[in-house]
Order: sequence, then structure tokens, then C-alpha cells
Amino acid sequence: MDGQSDRLLTPGEVAALFRVDPKTVTRWAASGRISSIRTPGGHRRYREVEIRALLGIDADPAPASDQAG
Repeated sequence: MDGQSDRLLTPGEVAALFRVDPKTVTRWAASGRISSIRTPGGHRRYREVEIRALLGIDADPAPASDQAG
């Protein structure tokens, strides 16, 4: 995995992507709707690749090509 694909997001970052409250993201993780990782301090983190896949966003986008015609 490269550095981009294993990036971890905070509940606030995930909430911003889904446009929900961070507590909603935490509830989703607690119910198993999305997977989370616990830091040594007990905080939840979410794999960016998984979150972007749920949103249908490519986590490692290819260079944009201007093919409008």
C-alpha cells in the first residue's frame, strides 16, 4: 500500500465527506455499518480508501485529462 491508500481519517473528516455530524459516524462504526480502527488512545479512525469507496470517490484519482469537446 502506498501512503495515500492507507491514510486514516478522523470522525470529523468522515462526517464532512458524508455531510453528517461526527457522532453519526461514530454510531455507524459502533453498529458495524463502517469499519474503524482504534488508536492507542482509544480514538476511532477510518480508512480513507474504504470511506471514499462508499462515497464512490476514487481515493487516488488519475491525472485529469481535458477531453471536453
